[in-house]
Amino acid sequence: MLKQRVLTAALLVPLVVAGVFYLPFPAFVAAIAVVTLIGLWEWTQFVSASSRLFTFIIPAAALALSLFSLPFSAMALGHVTLPPFALAAIGAAWWLFATLLVLSYPRSAAYWTHSKLLRLLFGLVTMLPFMWSVLLLRATDYQFSTFYGAKLVLLVFVLVWCADSGAYFAGKKFGKHKMAPAVSPNKTLEGLLGGLTAAVAVTWLGTHLLSIHFANVGVFLGITIVTALASVLGDLAESMFKRVAGVKDSGHLLPGHGGILDRIDSLTAAFPVFTVLYFAFAN
Repeated sequence: MLKQRVLTAALLVPLVVAGVFYLPFPAFVAAIAVVTLIGLWEWTQFVSASSRLFTFIIPAAALALSLFSLPFSAMALGHVTLPPFALAAIGAAWWLFATLLVLSYPRSAAYWTHSKLLRLLFGLVTMLPFMWSVLLLRATDYQFSTFYGAKLVLLVFVLVWCADSGAYFAGKKFGKHKMAPAVSPNKTLEGLLGGLTAAVAVTWLGTHLLSIHFANVGVFLGITIVTALASVLGDLAESMFKRVAGVKDSGHLLPGHGGILDRIDSLTAAFPVFTVLYFAFAN
């Protein structure tokens, strides 16, 4: 299993980085839309509906509607138009609410477990803001530099990967105090602290290597720490939904890694939060 995970990651990471930097913007939009569509399909198993295919019609239609109704050219998104930013803000707000659901689980489950509509809505406000946040970041300053937005997207990836890796190794070495035992028994507060430390250190280095600008050190620290916390929450939230649905992995698309949602759960929370904070405070 570990060998499969390493091999899959070794193939995926270079492909993701190359796609972020070198795919033409329309192709990048298509790629992110496909990832979002797969994520929405995998989410249907959390809904516990009698027909996953029938349930999938609503989120697929919502994705298509957003692509047809919102501007998605690089130049239009580069000006941070209100509708896509509002969608990213909805995503950030959802993760604030999801924090309450995770921290109060299993008591909170009584309010949404038996509602298929709410479970479906949770999937929509997870995946659609994620997609539009990635596109907004990728289009940042596109008229001046076609790569600046790509560097922002890469920075969020690095931040999340480092937060996840730091939490894993710190938790394994020092973990004693459980963070959310009812949702994920293996996650500890010591691991969380290790993840935050790794995220801040590596992201600070990344901003210098990639020439990414923040208004000041305080803004950088605030955005990085809040985004890293959101990434942890994304992982915990998916664990909560899988636990309620009785699902081990969201899918089997990636050998050793499960489904798409299993790989991007942290990113679905991190991107909307980082996007809103970056455009609100970084410049």
